[in-house]
Amino acid sequence: MSDGSQRIRASIVGGSGYGGGEVLRLLLDHPNVEVAQVTSRSQPGVFVHSVHPNLRGRTKLAFVRPEELEACDVLFLCLPHGEASKQIDRLSSLAPRIVDLSVDFRLRDKASYRKWYEEDHPAPAWLDRAVYGLPELRRETIRTARLVSGVGCNATAMNLALLPLARHGLIKSAVCDVKVGSSEAGNAVNPGSHHPERAGAVRSYAPTTHRHAAEVEQELMEPFGRFDLHVSVTAIEMVRGVLCTAHIFPTRKVEEKELWRLFREAYSNETFVRLVKDRVGHFRFPEPKILAGTNYADVGFEVSPDGSRIVAISAIDNLMKGAAGSAVQAMNLMHGFAENAGLTFSGLHPI
Repeated sequence: MSDGSQRIRASIVGGSGYGGGEVLRLLLDHPNVEVAQVTSRSQPGVFVHSVHPNLRGRTKLAFVRPEELEACDVLFLCLPHGEASKQIDRLSSLAPRIVDLSVDFRLRDKASYRKWYEEDHPAPAWLDRAVYGLPELRRETIRTARLVSGVGCNATAMNLALLPLARHGLIKSAVCDVKVGSSEAGNAVNPGSHHPERAGAVRSYAPTTHRHAAEVEQELMEPFGRFDLHVSVTAIEMVRGVLCTAHIFPTRKVEEKELWRLFREAYSNETFVRLVKDRVGHFRFPEPKILAGTNYADVGFEVSPDGSRIVAISAIDNLMKGAAGSAVQAMNLMHGFAENAGLTFSGLHPI
């Protein structure tokens, strides 16, 4: 592990969106990183704090054109769907390590990519080279990876809720009810994000499935065995956050004592996963509001009195543990830094 004296140069490709802004915020406080460049096709020459006003006084960087990108130690790709895979050959020549926050390299199987994204992958030769970027699942392979994929924010919440049970073959079927904030849709304006339409909304937009289910199939079912997975996603009036309430019908009846053992086994040594299951208080179970800006995932559970149904609950900030936070955590692993470097913000309360 680095002693803190090593510093690397990192650049962000596509830094004017929410994901790029969060990566930049984290890297500016990282003890081992110097931010070299931030690109934007739409904002060249504009100071980054004009787009990310929370960074005013923190950096004098201005956006550069993608064509001006120079060699560095690590690239963070924060591009729209399909763009990173089209440019990966050129970008890989500029940095020995890449973390891509988009969907482009999350799925290893090109047929699965075709099924879920309804097009052929632009760079199929790279699919086997990419490592899925959720450290709680792929820590050791991330350490030696050259290309780490981003993680789906909804998939992250589902994977962390289901992992302790999937690992032991205890899931017969699972129904994941996922509620998400508006920042999940990015900073591009659309009719659904218009304030009079978005305010007060509880809008089901993916009632029967979601593309992120493919990541659960790949990361949990392939190594641990298949189970029936049903996903519903609902947009609610919240800016940041994902709350996954997973109704799990187990392969056999279980008791609470066993669940405590399984969840502790899975997460007691994880820096960024906290078990939240208290008997009293307002915050007895995970709640995304108190995770805003943090890389933590809070996970809890409840079991029915007869042991025939488990409810596993997980909460994250979609822009952090579901995107930029996991990306920086992966970068730390790739470079031998402390895994929590640049990621120690504990959140705010009240907020």
